[in-house]
Amino acid sequence: MKINYLFPNQFKNIGLFLFIPGVILGIIFLFFQFEPDFLDTTVFAIADQAIMNDFVYLSLSKSNIIDELISLLILIGGLFIAFSKQKSEDEFISKIRLESLVWATYINYAILILSVIFIYNMAFFWILVFNMFTILFFFIIRFNWSLYKFKNQISNEE
Repeated sequence: MKINYLFPNQFKNIGLFLFIPGVILGIIFLFFQFEPDFLDTTVFAIADQAIMNDFVYLSLSKSNIIDELISLLILIGGLFIAFSKQKSEDEFISKIRLESLVWATYINYAILILSVIFIYNMAFFWILVFNMFTILFFFIIRFNWSLYKFKNQISNEE
């Protein structure tokens, strides 16, 4: 089966190169609010709002872009890891990939639904921030775990 929607296998290494530093920097940023001064810059904003102010559209805004860079590293790296072809991509691996994506979507939205019901204020905002990344995390973990189980099952039969 010809698969056109996956990245070439080499993108997985690029993804790891982006994803791992992104996660490490994200943890550092989360716990220490690390914002280096050299990343303070003026950026173009489609929409911007300071706390308790009106929205401003299509403006220039002064911001530290560390959180945007971290988010891009995690998202692009995660996409490359998740959606790169395996060295031997066949229909069974495509089936595992689809099942893992569906499973990750269900788990991700179950957590979001529970969060809507039970978590409020800024804690809910943080859940929404993490929710951008969790579907990729869940998919990568489930897909690789399923591949690992399958490969172990084959090696045990031999």
